Amino acid sequence: MPVRLLALDIDGTLLNGRSEMTPRVRASLDAAQERGVLIALVTGRRFRSARPIAQELNSAIPLISHNGALTKDVTTLETISYHPLAADLAREIIRIGRACGVDMIVCDDPHDLGVMVLEGYSPDNRALRFYLEKYSDSIVKVPDLLAHTQHDPIQIMFSGRCDPMDEFEAHLQAVMDGQIQLFKTRYRKGDLTILDALSTTASKGTGVAAIAHTHGIARAEVMAVGDNHNDLTMLRFAGIGVVMGNAEEELKRAGFALTSSNEADGVAEAIERFILRAE
Repeated sequence: MPVRLLALDIDGTLLNGRSEMTPRVRASLDAAQERGVLIALVTGRRFRSARPIAQELNSAIPLISHNGALTKDVTTLETISYHPLAADLAREIIRIGRACGVDMIVCDDPHDLGVMVLEGYSPDNRALRFYLEKYSDSIVKVPDLLAHTQHDPIQIMFSGRCDPMDEFEAHLQAVMDGQIQLFKTRYRKGDLTILDALSTTASKGTGVAAIAHTHGIARAEVMAVGDNHNDLTMLRFAGIGVVMGNAEEELKRAGFALTSSNEADGVAEAIERFILRAE
């Protein structure tokens, strides 16, 4: 069956290492849209930081952000789908994070552009410092995250070096015992892991499934492209799941189709192979 919906991760997939969409990738997306293919951006990014990229693509599909927890209209900011993290669970996660000494951010304000609420962060977490400096307009500092979190937030986000974050992930998973979902984005080369704690109903896969249902598109007509662990649910949902060449080896061994890296126009290569050259 021809592809009717193309679901794309952003970082490490659509964009190269300089956070650019190359001319070849952009041309392939334009060609796919000319064939009537709907383009959906499906990202672990917050809505605010992903919105400019969606606006650049002129996609008619709402933006699926926060690993599927929040889907919004890019233009009107209308909330299409929202899977908040229950406040009591969020407070328990904060307590666990404090006990383990990890850096954490509460993502909030789902009905506008979104904010990052935090008490502070470790001075040696350079990646987080750089990120917060880049998105300083989104930061809300509070003296006590527990006191702040009296309502359901979008998610709680953790970041740190890969091995310690793997240990924290295992601990948090065991303590919460199926009450939440954890999605991991790991960059071994930079020794950085981002860990997102979300509602059990939120995932990239459920976000893509909802969009497909709305537009009357079968799973077999969906193609998804991603590069990291948090992409697995949408890769498994799609009729055609494609993993980037820059993905970790365990993802590349998971049985999905493979394409080149984000530095070698892997998204364009996949579109050309499965959409533009398809009979």
